[in-house]
Amino acid sequence: MSLLIASKIQSNPKYLQLVKQRDTLSWTLSAIVCIMYFGFILLIAFAPDVITQPLPNSVIPQGMLLGVGVILASAMLTGVYVYRANGTFDPIVQEIVQEASK
Repeated sequence: MSLLIASKIQSNPKYLQLVKQRDTLSWTLSAIVCIMYFGFILLIAFAPDVITQPLPNSVIPQGMLLGVGVILASAMLTGVYVYRANGTFDPIVQEIVQEASK
């Protein structure tokens, strides 16, 4: 990509809006994941009696269910980002590149 095309892309208002939207989404999802993981670790550290309690009518501790939930929620949030990137961000990127190539 030439420097001229790169400068056209960087000065395009659609590009600036795209960067802002993408950054907002990625920071929001990252914050959610960090809160989940650190919350789980803090629960282990400061309330181990809560997570060691077995589920009703089971021998499986609640912590196991919470741990699996954290992993599944993280995978789901990754899916949210991929869905948004493929459905919203990629078409905008293609449009910006086409405009800059003219």
